[in-house]
Amino acid sequence: MKHSIAKLSVSMRAQCMSAIATRCKNCDYGSCPNGKFYRLPHFFHSHHSGGMTRLPRFKRIPPIASIELTERDREIIRLVHRHRFLRSHQIVALMGGSEQQVVRRLQVLFYHGYLERPRAQIQYYERGGSRAIAYGLDSKGGSILRSELGISVNSDSWSDKHHAVGRVYLEHTLLVSNVMVALELACRKRGDVRLLYEDELGLPGGEQSFHWRVKVNDGVKLGAIPDRVFALEYTDQDGQLQRAYFFLEADRGTMPVIRRTLSQTSFFRKLLAYEATWTNKVHQRHLGIPRFRVLTVTTIAARVASLLEACSQLKRGHGLFLFADQSVLEKDVLSPVWRNGKTGELSPLLDLPDWQVLPSPASPANP
Repeated sequence: MKHSIAKLSVSMRAQCMSAIATRCKNCDYGSCPNGKFYRLPHFFHSHHSGGMTRLPRFKRIPPIASIELTERDREIIRLVHRHRFLRSHQIVALMGGSEQQVVRRLQVLFYHGYLERPRAQIQYYERGGSRAIAYGLDSKGGSILRSELGISVNSDSWSDKHHAVGRVYLEHTLLVSNVMVALELACRKRGDVRLLYEDELGLPGGEQSFHWRVKVNDGVKLGAIPDRVFALEYTDQDGQLQRAYFFLEADRGTMPVIRRTLSQTSFFRKLLAYEATWTNKVHQRHLGIPRFRVLTVTTIAARVASLLEACSQLKRGHGLFLFADQSVLEKDVLSPVWRNGKTGELSPLLDLPDWQVLPSPASPANP
């Protein structure tokens, strides 16, 4: 007869969760050679003949024995806060070490209230999907950031916000994190390029300045709110330290590319706002950065072609824009995999000595 956690006695549940929270006293969980880590599924199997069902994915089972956070736990919490939502395989890639051990630790951090599993993804698993679970910050994780690291987090409402996020918002945020994780891993692999996030840029006004309004055609005002603002820091051919600034737009193909009026939401309206930002030098006055480019990651190649066509209708500033579909995130995103909005050619993010622009006759060129 199979057992479920809900049918266990209170004392047995406490013993089970205490077992998963018992780590090796001699080392960190990421490098222990004897494997004494959070083995909740194995504990159940060895103590209940016939095995038992897996833990519920989106429901916590009290009571849970307390745990002692490690430095790797704190790093996981910091990563999730920085990206807002991350899938387990992304956390594994950023943390390094054993995939099995990191995934087990994520399970523990969820059941102890440090991380949340947004319920917007529950429908996918109800249909029998096997996608990696997405994690967000929960109230205890927010408290750790606030008390130990001095990071301002409204931890009291954080869990409720993550419970309430919809599927569309979650998928959009995960696409943003896919891009940022791909950039982070590419920079680590290359070694001579450093990715700087918003809180590391040291810009006037801080992160509050990453949204602004500009005037476009006929005095119409449009807002510009990038999904992320980041910089790539590198040494140029003359040995000088340089920074290239980027505004990221994650496009899931749900927004019309062009509409009849600017009062209606469209991706072309975003292009116009960035063009006006560049033309009127708003980036220099508002953010204090000398130049920028706009990086757009979308769903499929056909959508890239549509966005390039929309970009061609701008009066100026076509070279500000780089486009790619999400398949490039499986490649080296620093290399020439981005469609240039001016020519449609494949271009790299940085002008580094070992990369050159690659022509692409199949891509439409802009005037």
